[in-house]
This record gives sequence, C-alpha cells and structure tokens, in this order.
Amino acid sequence: MDTGRVPAVRRAVTTAAAAALLLAGCAAGPAPGGAPSSAPGETPWAGPAPALEVEAVVEDLELAWDVAPLPGGGVLVTERGGRLLVHDDRGTREVAADLGDLFVGSEAGLMGLALAPDFERSRELFLCHAAQEDGRPRDVRVTRWRLAGDASAAERTGTVVDGIPLSSGRHSGCRLLVAPDGTLVVGTGDAAQAGNPQDPGSLGGKTLRVALDGSVPADNPFADRAGDAALVHTLGHRNVQGLAVQPGTGTLWSAEHGPDVDDEVNVLVPGGNYGWDPGPGYDESVPMTDREAFPDAIGAVWSSGRPTRATSGAVFLEGEQWGAWDGALAVAELKNTGVAVHRVEGREITGTARMAELEDAWGRLRSLALDADGALWVTTSNGEGDAVLRVAPRSAG
Repeated sequence: MDTGRVPAVRRAVTTAAAAALLLAGCAAGPAPGGAPSSAPGETPWAGPAPALEVEAVVEDLELAWDVAPLPGGGVLVTERGGRLLVHDDRGTREVAADLGDLFVGSEAGLMGLALAPDFERSRELFLCHAAQEDGRPRDVRVTRWRLAGDASAAERTGTVVDGIPLSSGRHSGCRLLVAPDGTLVVGTGDAAQAGNPQDPGSLGGKTLRVALDGSVPADNPFADRAGDAALVHTLGHRNVQGLAVQPGTGTLWSAEHGPDVDDEVNVLVPGGNYGWDPGPGYDESVPMTDREAFPDAIGAVWSSGRPTRATSGAVFLEGEQWGAWDGALAVAELKNTGVAVHRVEGREITGTARMAELEDAWGRLRSLALDADGALWVTTSNGEGDAVLRVAPRSAG
C-alpha cells in the first residue's frame, strides 16, 4: 500500500531516511541502500547511459501526484490532498478549482491528470480523483475541466466516468492517458475488494477506454455490454499505476503494484485478462497472474519477483539526446526511490538499467511525463518537502 508521510529527502538518503521510506512502501522489502538487485530473469542493460541533469523546479509540496507539461512551457501538478498547481515563468501558484466533493484518505485524493489533445485551443483537461458524499467515500471518478487563459482557475464542465469502486482509499488507481486515437485510458485499482478485478460489471481492477465526452468507443472489446461495463478495456488488475504509449506502434503498456510479490509491467491487449483474483477474503498470497485459475491470462513482460518495488508512473523516453535510451520505457519506483529504464524490443523487455542521478536521491518517485523537448518531469511522493523535478540528458561540450 501507499500510505504515510516520510521526511523530505534531498540528494542523499541516510540510513534512517531509507528506513522511513521502507515503512511507507507498498509492501515489505529491503531498504533502498544502493541499486536494487535484479528481478528474477531481469537482464542488466550495461550499455552507455546518458549523463543527466536534475533540477528541482517546484519544491515544498505535499504528496505531489501527477504532472503534465503545458504547451509553450510550464507544468500543471496535482497534490493528493486536493491542490491543483501551475508552474510557469510567473512562478508557482494554486489554480482555483472547486473540489468540494473530494475524498482524501489512505491512497486516495486528487491524483491523475491529463490534457486534452486540443488543449491549446480548448484549454480542456481531465482530473482523476476520489469523491465523497456526506463525508463518506463514494467512488473514484474522472472529471472534465477548462483552465482559464491565465491559469488562475479551472472550471468543472462535466463527469467523464464515475462509479469506479472506492473503499478506504486503498488501491485507487487513477492514472490517466490520452491515447494517440484520442480516447482516454484510465488505470483503476481494485479498491482492495476481492470480487472487483474479475467482475465484468465492475470498473475496479481494470483499464478503461472512454471517449473524451464520456461515451463508449464503438471498437471497445466489450462495447456491447450494458452500462459502464462497456468501458472496460482490460481486466484482472490489482492497482494500475502507470500507463505509457510505445512510440511508433501506439501499443499501450502499464505498470502495476503487486502484493508481496510481482509488481508488473504489462502490454495491454484489448479484452485481455491479467489474472489477478484474490478472492475469497482478499487473499494476497495468490499469484499476481493466476494462470491456474485463468489459463488464458496474459503474463507480464516484466515482474519484480520478491521483494516488490512499488512501480508507479511510466513513460517511453524519446529523442536522440537520450542516446541508447531513446525508445526505452522508464518506470518510477516508490520503494526503491529511483527510475528503472527498460530496453524494449517489440513487445519484450530485453535489459534494464537505472537512472543513477535519481537513485536514492529524492525519495519516493511517483509520476513521469515527457515534455515537447524530450525532458523528463518527475514528481516525488514523500509526504512533505516534495518536489517536481526536470531531468534531461546533459548536452555534450
């Protein structure tokens, strides 16, 4: 699970800080001193790595969750406690947004963020957040907003998806991605409720695919189902935390939290079942991908084994400035406080390296996003003293 506040972490993690990060991790595992050991079957990627420059662009945040680079410069940032922030050449300031129905608890709050494909014209964006009614948790939902021209305020203009299961706030998912075809992909969690991942009528433990107006795309794999079930894109997930589009192919990839074993990176196949079924009683000792119960379950392209790493945000690196890492899949980690860089060939991961400049330097890393210049934006998630980082290959000469 992903709870707790830990001390701010800056550039070097002491033994005490490492222990604090361990306590705040998603499952039991080693303190992060040094690079983590390879996952079972993981091949180290020993090729040349770019030297990186890391700049803390925004600091003194509290549980920063997502970041979205803005056209023309600057970024939008969500904090789980309920603030939407903008940073640009005028500095950092809060965007006024009516989130009076926000539920904050356990891992839930204000989370995912995505810009509409025509944002420069429409100023439209999407937020994924937990909602309450009369002080009680109600559901996780995706809402549509319009950002003012000066970014001083955002007006809610509608709901795209609601009814995603919410319990205590645990396993709330909430990753958003606008796909190349213009649909919105939503990664959801199972709400720590055993029946959700395999229930075709539940939106929990799934990836969803929805048109930006909230309608069902005609080519969804279950478009003929009644109600919201028609939005299901894949099922059998535990807690989807990362979504990424592979350059050149448009293939969707995900990163997902495992229980005591097997965080996963998956290639998303429409209609695919990824085999998580912890019932009855939410038994977390069952396999993350249970092929005995589900012979057709789709296996992960990468698994952490034991211990888990609490894989989170994901993005494909693009641009010749990344050198050998151009086209690699970067995955943030909360427990190991770093970023794994996976070499991808087709739909396979053939080697893994790490961003040395981020290793054990800033604490728990949550979200990754690439801007138009190919720079990587990263949010930290330590509970206080959090930051938004800009990471870019150091230019030669």
